[in-house]
Amino acid sequence: MGMSSINTNYAAVTALQNLQITSKEMLSTQNRISTGLRVATAEDNAAYWSIATTMRSDNKALSTVQDALGLGKATINVAYTAMNSSIDVTSEIKAKLVAAREPGVDRTKIQTEIKELQNQLKSIADSATFSGQNWLSVDSSASGYNATKTIVSSFTRSAAGTVSVGTISIDTSVTKLYDSSSAANGILDASRDSTGAVATTGTALSSMDISALTDSTTDLTTLDGYIKAADAAVKEMTASATSLGSQKQRINMQSDFVSALKSAITEGIAQLVDADMNEESTRLQALQVKQQLGVQALSIANQSSQNILSLFR
Repeated sequence: MGMSSINTNYAAVTALQNLQITSKEMLSTQNRISTGLRVATAEDNAAYWSIATTMRSDNKALSTVQDALGLGKATINVAYTAMNSSIDVTSEIKAKLVAAREPGVDRTKIQTEIKELQNQLKSIADSATFSGQNWLSVDSSASGYNATKTIVSSFTRSAAGTVSVGTISIDTSVTKLYDSSSAANGILDASRDSTGAVATTGTALSSMDISALTDSTTDLTTLDGYIKAADAAVKEMTASATSLGSQKQRINMQSDFVSALKSAITEGIAQLVDADMNEESTRLQALQVKQQLGVQALSIANQSSQNILSLFR
């Protein structure tokens, strides 16, 4: 039989310690259930918390990359749509020029139609603006102008922890239709020779005028050159539209990849820090029972000291 003491109740002390341990475990379990995290702070698991915090930060950066890709896609869409419309209008000009080749036609009236089509081309190019960027109507002599446009496309972290931002480069020098610089030109305001090729001298599609042309051999040759110029412009714009379409497809693929990457990182973070709610609920029920038993054990231990009084009766 153990010694009975009125100064120290060893059974009560032991029961109290066990009850305090159970209460601490219950508090930890309740925090996991309320937050859904088994690693909510660095105190819970410093290594996992550090990894998860870094991955969350990287995921936020990837969200910004996805926004940038969306902005770049919208800019390309505007340029692509305007380029397609310009191809249609230029093809119409070419058709008018072919009609003007017929002897005896009223070329002045045809020129009136061509002039309106030329104005429409300029309007389309000037309107192809998104978020302050216009890739079809430019001024290459402006301060800070750069024909190569970049779109943020990726955010990566190396094994050493070094981060880098990737970009997609787009050369807009092949897509510009008008260039207000005196030292450069676009597809539609470039001077073209009798073969339709860009030359230092000749007539630009945007300014050609057939109203004064007659049925003379010289004028018909000039008209043939205009037709070739319009055809060459259509070919160049078609190539530009093809390039824009390819860039658009690449951005779509990259955007899908970034979205999938974000989901994979989110899943990885969950594996590190999320709590298993089935496991935590089961543990909580067990701890509640353990706490009730602890309270009863402490109550019994506290009552044992009262038995000492019976020895003095």
